[in-house]
Amino acid sequence: MFHLNDEPARLAALRRYEVLDTKPEVEFAEIVTLVKSIFKTKYAAINLIDVDRQWMKAAAGLEVFECAREDAFCAHTIRATRPLAVEDATVDHRFMNNPFVTGDASIRSYLGAPLTSPDGYNIGAICVFDTEPRQYSVADEAVLASFAKVVMSQLELRLIARQDSLTGSLTRRAFVDRMDRLLEKQQTATLLLIDLDRFKSVNDTFGHPIGDLVLKSLAATVQASLRRTDAFGRLGGEEFAVLLPTTDEQGALAFADRLRAEVAARALPEIAGGSITLSIGIAGHREGESRDGWMARADDALYAAKKNGRNRCVVAA
Repeated sequence: MFHLNDEPARLAALRRYEVLDTKPEVEFAEIVTLVKSIFKTKYAAINLIDVDRQWMKAAAGLEVFECAREDAFCAHTIRATRPLAVEDATVDHRFMNNPFVTGDASIRSYLGAPLTSPDGYNIGAICVFDTEPRQYSVADEAVLASFAKVVMSQLELRLIARQDSLTGSLTRRAFVDRMDRLLEKQQTATLLLIDLDRFKSVNDTFGHPIGDLVLKSLAATVQASLRRTDAFGRLGGEEFAVLLPTTDEQGALAFADRLRAEVAARALPEIAGGSITLSIGIAGHREGESRDGWMARADDALYAAKKNGRNRCVVAA
């Protein structure tokens, strides 16, 4: 079932894949290179449609770039359930005044197939385009639609590899990747390291299956409190991390303490109505600081929280 008129849900589907602003990946580069060769066009690309921009994950025949959503051919493609073919953009009222048609790019023909998530949201498109007018057949559309499915399969595999199977949070590697991308942008951000206090006793008393339910419950609580720009990952065992972009230490402390209090006050039927508590270490990123140095300061703060009685939040020195 397709969902073409729910933009917030479409954007949420796009963000689930954690692919915007990521580095080039050979799997996607090989797809567009093959598509360009099959269709014998000058260009091919995999484009993702964000709030107000089109971002290229991979391209053949040109450098990867992003552009305004209002200028993107693929922004039209995601509005339908089938491929979009444009024979000559100079006589198509939708595109005749497009800067990629009237400007130096001189785009004339285009064929794009929507990238549809399993739950029916078009997150972008795979496309071929050229500087010469061209007719595309129904068979051409079917071939490109098949490649769109290949792209989505790769995105699904990528998602599985980056997602913790128990809690749905990012894996350690995926979380660290998110930190690195944020550091490249030199944004203000604060890191939280979260540890479940005395979690070993939960496993010892109630068993590991119950312990897993407790971890899932905590993860759901954290995820419900996050903004779409935040990141949440499981670093291992009962240790989690939250990355809060554009948030200073005081704002992060307020967030962490609300989370800590909410978790401590909740009775968990999984452990006979008992509750769990959290120790949280907080560290804002300092200019010029490495990722490892940043994590080490947050870890020191977490250690201080546990040493000083647990069930508390500590900001790094």
